[in-house]
Amino acid sequence: MHVVKRVLCRERLRRVPSQFSWIDHRLVRDRHICRCSHPALALYLFLVTVCDGQGLSYYSDASLVRLLRLDHPALLRARQELINTRLIAYQCPLYQVLALDPSPQQVEPPRAIQHDPGHEPAPTEPRQRLSQPVTIGQILQQMMERAQ
Repeated sequence: MHVVKRVLCRERLRRVPSQFSWIDHRLVRDRHICRCSHPALALYLFLVTVCDGQGLSYYSDASLVRLLRLDHPALLRARQELINTRLIAYQCPLYQVLALDPSPQQVEPPRAIQHDPGHEPAPTEPRQRLSQPVTIGQILQQMMERAQ
């Protein structure tokens, strides 16, 4: 089914803001988003929103706990998760949103797979090419659907 897109509310049409901020489509396309919990994604969205052109920002733990409505241990886990997945670097009090690494599919060379007639491989989900912007709400909706 092909959906024809049309502007629903012309008076509220989004414009590119004067300040620097974006979310790279590769976050979804290359499945970086699938490696993160919801609190980690909330922290990442916040950092991407407030960072400068070099990806730098600084917010105290107390401010982040309050703004993201996380308790302190949840914030620490979310931050460590983003560090482990190589989405951010952190050195108190400075955060840096990092350029996205290539997806694991792009990094790993293809391996020869021997077919076992008694074992059928699990179907793989095709990667979706994004030609239009995706809202964070759509991303979170997809994640919630996959989690169920």
